[in-house]
Amino acid sequence: MRITARELNRSTLARQLLLQRETLGAADAVRHVVALQAQQAASPYLALWNRLTGFDAADLDTAFAGHEVVKSTLMRITLHAVHIDDFRAFHEAVQPSLRAARLGDRFTVSGLTAEDADALVPELLAFADRPRTAAEFAAWLTQRLGSPPKPGAWWGLRQYTPLLHAPTTPPWSFGTRPSYVAPPIRPARADPEVSAVSLRTLVLRYLEGFGPASVADVAQFALVQRARARTALQTLAGDGGVERLAGPNGEELFDTPGASRPDEETPAPPRLMAMWDSVLLAYSDRSRVIPPDYRALVIRRNGDVLPTLLVDGYVAGIWRPSGGGVEVTAFHHLSDDVWEQLAAEARSLTSFLADREPEVYRRYDHWWSKLPSAEARLLPGE
Repeated sequence: MRITARELNRSTLARQLLLQRETLGAADAVRHVVALQAQQAASPYLALWNRLTGFDAADLDTAFAGHEVVKSTLMRITLHAVHIDDFRAFHEAVQPSLRAARLGDRFTVSGLTAEDADALVPELLAFADRPRTAAEFAAWLTQRLGSPPKPGAWWGLRQYTPLLHAPTTPPWSFGTRPSYVAPPIRPARADPEVSAVSLRTLVLRYLEGFGPASVADVAQFALVQRARARTALQTLAGDGGVERLAGPNGEELFDTPGASRPDEETPAPPRLMAMWDSVLLAYSDRSRVIPPDYRALVIRRNGDVLPTLLVDGYVAGIWRPSGGGVEVTAFHHLSDDVWEQLAAEARSLTSFLADREPEVYRRYDHWWSKLPSAEARLLPGE
């Protein structure tokens, strides 16, 4: 079976609740979409606002506070919000990548080895029986090591150890000075066999939320070696856990059997997407959602991924709060009907942000001066 490029786009939008908003609680929604990138504190909230009917930010606050949804360093060695039921397998699956990236030269220059880190992890988790600040961990390490840790020690340990970010300050549960706490369910210690089994779990969950996808897509999403991704997919295919498809150019894709793949003409309403929204970053081939000509405009060289607008399921511009409303910059001509729909989204978003952070993402405004000339409109918040 061959699937078209637009069918791939619609499959992603359907599974990510972007064809229509759904009525779900925050924790169930996070479970449904698999993972929300979360290095910017507001973004998981805006991601759910885009996906849920009548989303109340307090619902996600409660889910974070009760550890139904947890924030931790996971896929792509960056912060994600995931359902607690997924956390253990996800961490075990990416543990080899975390180990390679965070226990290398920058870590060992501190005088510690990767083996030292493995020995320290259980003690760090025991110390994190309640939320602890970075300063408290530094003091603990000083006492444990007999001298203040050199730069790189805590940097490596805090990302390699399966620590959760503990809610700290408003407006978005997590402030600029994070605290950390041990998870209620702890991943197993580094073990190739455990990691391989957990990677298959991660792959299935990824396909449920983002499929169909290629080996390269899986490797990109999780930031694991392609050989590991290929082995996981081939094992699952051999067991009947996934099916094979042909992509638009004949490339091999994988998906869960019976998964929803809407017709390519299925309408896709405009959306004002959060910074770093997962749909923009979950694939090796990002043309599924981002037209190639626009990729460098929305994904900056330093890794910042600007808040985008989707029109007909594809990135068509960017947005930012301004003047009590939302300034929308379109990279190509948009119809009057699309502008009217965006105006409705802008009113809803302005209302959503009003009690939290009306000028969300303001620190990233400098990127606007570096964009080429394009049509910009201020859409009022009322």
